[in-house]
Amino acid sequence: MSATFDMPSILTEHSHEPAASAPRASRIAGLVLLSALLMMAALGPVVSGHDAISQQLDQVRQAPSATHWLGTDHLGRDQFTRVAMALRVSLVGGLLTVLVAAALGAGLGLLAAWRQGWTERMAVVLADCAMALPGLLLVLLIAAIAPGSFSALYLGLAATLWVEHFRLVRVMSRRVLASPAVEAARLLGFGPRYIIRTHLLPALLPMLTTVVCFGVANAVLALAALGLVGVGLQPPTAELGVMLIDLMPYYREAPWLIASPMACLVLLLAGLVLLAGNKVAP
Repeated sequence: MSATFDMPSILTEHSHEPAASAPRASRIAGLVLLSALLMMAALGPVVSGHDAISQQLDQVRQAPSATHWLGTDHLGRDQFTRVAMALRVSLVGGLLTVLVAAALGAGLGLLAAWRQGWTERMAVVLADCAMALPGLLLVLLIAAIAPGSFSALYLGLAATLWVEHFRLVRVMSRRVLASPAVEAARLLGFGPRYIIRTHLLPALLPMLTTVVCFGVANAVLALAALGLVGVGLQPPTAELGVMLIDLMPYYREAPWLIASPMACLVLLLAGLVLLAGNKVAP
């Protein structure tokens, strides 16, 4: 008796192993990196024992030492404490922005896919209008109304990020709601709560998790860019973009000062991108 092997199926089965392990490894690396940055943001000001705002003009631009782990800035403030506070502001701001954008976009996308008809058409028109307006211009307009305000910046960024959540949830929800499983559930008399919990959420949550991670990265980068051009958060608030613009004139005589907020920004974005993985749609 001769054994027969289905070579295509064997090759297919083994070819998926590296592809499946690579995103998992990247997510683990991103989680470890973000956990380290979160610990620094949460415990940094307590561990360092320094204030992020108090100025000591007799200790300006000191090199890293046992007392000041990342040195002191141009006003004598502890750089490690300020970087930790800046990470806290960036993480909290990015998360709040994306949570608001995701709640608005996902809720409107689900409503549009569920009701369809004129409700869906009006939601699509609203999303198209939001996309037609440049996102940076909208943020600048809102920031100009309340300069230096936390809530104005977060609201402006959320107003530019909700569209991608809306489009994703609308398309995925329409696909799930048209599936035979949902049609069978409706015929059996199951209500909207059961359909959302059993069919929609399992299909939407993996995609939304990825989009949220990318959204937080975009929000953090946008906050830093706004601070870099002077229209975001204002000194003495410790924020990565504000720190970069404040320390730019001293990059020759004290390069370690500008290196620390820049490195934290790069590591934060890298952690979020690694955690998101490289797969948005099945």
